[in-house]
Amino acid sequence: MPSSNIARSPEVEPQLSPLSVASLLSRARILQRAALGGTTRPLLRGKNLGLLCETPPDEAQVLFRRAAEELGAHVAVMRSSLSVASSPQEVQHTARMLGRLYEAVECQGLDSVLVQRIAEHAGIPVFEGAAMKDHPADRLAELLGDTTPQADNRRFVLQAMLLEAIG
Repeated sequence: MPSSNIARSPEVEPQLSPLSVASLLSRARILQRAALGGTTRPLLRGKNLGLLCETPPDEAQVLFRRAAEELGAHVAVMRSSLSVASSPQEVQHTARMLGRLYEAVECQGLDSVLVQRIAEHAGIPVFEGAAMKDHPADRLAELLGDTTPQADNRRFVLQAMLLEAIG
């Protein structure tokens, strides 16, 4: 069975150790301090990210774009014509194309089975709703404290996830 490229937060990914969670939170805190000090750097300059979504523009899409663009990445928003009923060849072809065009892809509103199939063939990190409110990254954002608003904390955790996956 092929290995998975789905990039998930530590609570979802069972093989991540407490050290990995600590690393992610540490990176998010560094980003938080940089934002407070006005010294955010374009650590993802030149990187191209894809946002594959099934829903009209919403808060999660804005959050993902803002998080990535603040770090210097370019984000392309695409609607997916894929579904779980799509042929394996169509999913494989699309996933490989995404892997050639982008350093990572965020999937929002797609069936988990479809996201898994994309991740198996893309060869890049594939996030499953990392910027969505019900994603476990929200719980990590709560651990950053109240120095900054929760919405900003969510952005810092998402940025940390992006940097861990492709930085």
